[in-house]
Amino acid sequence: MEVIDVLSTIGMAAAPVGELRFAIPWAVVKFDFTWYQAMTWAFIGNLIPVLILPWVLHRLGYKMLSFPQPIRGLLVWRTDRLRSSGGAWFSRYGRWALIPFVATPLPFTGAWTGVLAAWAFDIHPRKSIPMMVLGVLGAAIIVTTLTELGVSLSLFLGRELE
Repeated sequence: MEVIDVLSTIGMAAAPVGELRFAIPWAVVKFDFTWYQAMTWAFIGNLIPVLILPWVLHRLGYKMLSFPQPIRGLLVWRTDRLRSSGGAWFSRYGRWALIPFVATPLPFTGAWTGVLAAWAFDIHPRKSIPMMVLGVLGAAIIVTTLTELGVSLSLFLGRELE
């Protein structure tokens, strides 16, 4: 395990596109990490935005609405979509809705969108961060399991992973 591979995995997991949904399979297939190495480093990487961004948005979110385009437009568009699609879910379950929202490894879910959802539904960082950490852990378990099933199936079928 090379240091650059570890840093790449952490960076991929911290990035807003892909997150650990991309980092775990990449680390297993390309960097030849074991499942627990890939899961650990991707989990750590995906925690970076979860631990920092809620506090940033809590302090600067409404000021960012006065920023010029495209920042303002992107923020308004995404929060409006979150409010319309998840409003009932968040009004019913509150901060607890963040766990499955972050844990579901699908597009437009995950840690970055969870941070934005916590801000959009006015959930304080002290209450939202623990829920998002649990969601990231759930996503890491799901993605690691699916990755290992895919690797096992590939080996069963006699195909090398590239």
